[in-house]
Amino acid sequence: MEQLLQKATEVYNKNFKPVAWYGRCIFLSWYCDVGTCKFCFRSTIKNNIKDARNARRTIQSILVEALLAKNLGWRIEFLTGGYKIFPTDELVKIAERVSKVYGEKIWLNLGALKKDELEKFKPYIEGIAASIETINPELHDKICPNKQIKPYEEMFDYADGLKKSITIVIGLGETKEDFELLKEFIKKYNLDRITFYALKPVKGTQFTKGPSTEDYIWWIANTRINFPKLEIMAGTTPKRFEEVDLLLRAGANAITKFPATKVFGKEPAVVVEQKIRDAGRKFLGTLTKLPDIDWDKQIDIFDLDENIKKEMKIKIKSYLKQMAG
Repeated sequence: MEQLLQKATEVYNKNFKPVAWYGRCIFLSWYCDVGTCKFCFRSTIKNNIKDARNARRTIQSILVEALLAKNLGWRIEFLTGGYKIFPTDELVKIAERVSKVYGEKIWLNLGALKKDELEKFKPYIEGIAASIETINPELHDKICPNKQIKPYEEMFDYADGLKKSITIVIGLGETKEDFELLKEFIKKYNLDRITFYALKPVKGTQFTKGPSTEDYIWWIANTRINFPKLEIMAGTTPKRFEEVDLLLRAGANAITKFPATKVFGKEPAVVVEQKIRDAGRKFLGTLTKLPDIDWDKQIDIFDLDENIKKEMKIKIKSYLKQMAG
């Protein structure tokens, strides 16, 4: 394992600067109209949600997360949520506003979008992500029976001018032999990014434990060695944050999935920043220190509805209170 990490680190250092960052996924909803993926918490709550509209986040909450990301040095990994949470035109409007607040084009992970839908998003997005989850077709059919890979492949085929990414969950039953399938997929669609997650067992699903650190690292390191210039994101959680230095040594560019606002400034965040330094990287951003800025003034700058800005000012105070501990 140490030899594998050394090789992956060597490849990373030849192709990237010694930095790392935190990628913030901004969720729009906790509901999914598909809701049958056997590892996902949305499959355990779908039947309890009578009206999907009640499971949507407010626009002010979404925009406040984008504002926090902008000022704390976080990158928005993607805008995401379950299937059929908003009408397409409403999703486009949300993407436009998030991009405006963040100050840059963003990534989307909103299912397999049709060509005409994707065109509407293009002014506001840099890339699209496909939640593949597991690359083995037989395993995929068992784990995600109603979320096929083919529509995502079709989306990649007409995603001209956009960067492309996939998400892969380690711990669903894949084998090391499946790595060849992953290599073929990355090459076929000339992917710019891949996000790895270590399975987080959810009560009510068939899974009771995630992958070992060694298994998780194996996939990241071999992907780095085979694809020197690919951007690799690695998910971590408050139960796995002690392995962050190993994820970076395995060749990950950055971390994601970490609940930064909930544990901001607390021990997990402090340890994560130290682990990043231990891996020989400079952390671009902060998980521990709030900047001394006038948040209301920042919100006033945006060309948004006055009611939205008013609600954002209320919401940001709630976030800051939690993050200040």
